[in-house]
Amino acid sequence: MKIKKGDKVIVISGKDKGKTGKIARAIPTESKVVIEGINILKKHRKARRSGEKGQIVEVSMPMHVSNVAIVVDGKPTRIGSKMIGGKKVRVDSKTGKAI
Repeated sequence: MKIKKGDKVIVISGKDKGKTGKIARAIPTESKVVIEGINILKKHRKARRSGEKGQIVEVSMPMHVSNVAIVVDGKPTRIGSKMIGGKKVRVDSKTGKAI
């Protein structure tokens, strides 16, 4: 998976297409990412104690990596990798700049 926590991404398909956000969590075993404020689900919480009210909580749900693209210079881009100085570095495929 070429996307990491903290990357700025844009959603390229689905109900939130066109929205941008920051990766809050990456789940490489499932090839999914959680993006802050995108793919929101409303969960209904039951009251846990007597006298307490139930509530509706908004939670960001995971989204498949194939539905997002990293934003570099305000545009979505693909990512490649290169060996620079003995280290593997993520590179913008359009310009060849290190990310």
